[in-house]
Amino acid sequence: MNLDRVFQNNKQWIKEKLASDANYFESLGSGQNPELLFIGCSDSRVTAEELMGLGPGDVFVHRNIANMVISIDLNVMSVVNYAVEHLKVNHVVVCGHYGCGGVKAAMQSADLGILNPWLRNIRDVYRIHKNELKHITDEEKKYERLIELNVQEQCVNLIKTAAVQKAARERGLKVHGWVFDVHTGELIDLKMDFESILESIREIYHLD
Repeated sequence: MNLDRVFQNNKQWIKEKLASDANYFESLGSGQNPELLFIGCSDSRVTAEELMGLGPGDVFVHRNIANMVISIDLNVMSVVNYAVEHLKVNHVVVCGHYGCGGVKAAMQSADLGILNPWLRNIRDVYRIHKNELKHITDEEKKYERLIELNVQEQCVNLIKTAAVQKAARERGLKVHGWVFDVHTGELIDLKMDFESILESIREIYHLD
């Protein structure tokens, strides 16, 4: 990649934005009021705003390997807290994608060094759902299902947090699980039952 091209592209982008709206950057600099927090994968093929047809200011974004929500990861927890408590988003989405390298790596019996503790969280998802997964004989289907189950478990991890529980009570915040199909471009809603999940974990994870 020629990095000089990046700055040339930036100048062209500025011209295009100002041509369509002379106040574009003035509006952009006035602040943000997104309705949505998007937690996605760092994979270079998976964008956030573009795949949803949204633009700057519409969505607050956090990305990491395999779209994980880990309680001791201060990065993702800080993003969730800021988006929910200060930006007052009303929707939080965990978006995985088929072809996820992080999930694929977690399915292998291999020592991957510094990645081991991160991937262990995905392996825990496999362990939790091993009875379902062991009955899927097609390896590609098993891989895709683990990607979906990983999204589901990260949504559950969100629902365990005090900020999300408080916002759900006070203003009806919802958590959603999606998967992006890199082969077709389709965004798939896993249609998770937020209320049932919250109720099922309330006894152990309820926080006043």
